[in-house]
Amino acid sequence: MNLNLRIWRQQGPQDKGRMVTYQVTDVSPDMSFLEMLDVLNERLTLEGEEPVAFDHDCREGICGACSMVINGAPHGPQKFTTTCQLHMRTFSDGDTIDIEPWRARAFPVVKDLVVDRTAFDTIIQAGGYISAPTGSAPDAHAAPIPKVDADAAFEAAACIGCGACVAACPNGSGMLFTAAKITHLGLMPQGQPERNSRVLDMVAAHDDAGFGGCTNAGECTPACPKGIPLATIGRLNRDFLSASRKRSDAPAAG
Repeated sequence: MNLNLRIWRQQGPQDKGRMVTYQVTDVSPDMSFLEMLDVLNERLTLEGEEPVAFDHDCREGICGACSMVINGAPHGPQKFTTTCQLHMRTFSDGDTIDIEPWRARAFPVVKDLVVDRTAFDTIIQAGGYISAPTGSAPDAHAAPIPKVDADAAFEAAACIGCGACVAACPNGSGMLFTAAKITHLGLMPQGQPERNSRVLDMVAAHDDAGFGGCTNAGECTPACPKGIPLATIGRLNRDFLSASRKRSDAPAAG
């Protein structure tokens, strides 16, 4: 396969950035998208040019690092697929492929296709944990959990924090990510003591980080490589309203 690549090149956060066109030849249909970029970077290095910077780690669809927009779609055209799992047989010989970074105020570009997703870490630090010591792992049947709750918690826990939901959202909202992290803890018995403070603190951290507000546009779920459902945001909203009401009803200190 021979392909035309239009790739976003940006030296740093203050650089204006631009699309640069490259041709790659003899691309195997069995290559992953990142392997194709590796081939391009090897050629650029041999020619004395600066390789394209892009994020990657596990290359198994687990870590969420391979964040890039391909032909206008986060992670590319295939549903439930990360960039590292996308194979070149998805494209045709002679195709032109546009490759860009996530574009959101909360995800500033570091260089080329690499963005700073520290804002997600800030949200997790605000409440995405259970602070109560639990000791050694209990027996699986020690705390019975309704199957519907266990399934929903597992579904939310599948979130890999890649940020595709933010890139797809017209508002640049990270609410699907935040909802997934709140939901998978909020459905478990161990997460109940901090359930109210967790949702209030994590939503506040989301807003403070510069993410946009959720208006239920629904673009996040189709872009999510793990298929986190939109209903997860509804669960967050219910928890948020309940926690806000309980906080407002609490007696004033002093």
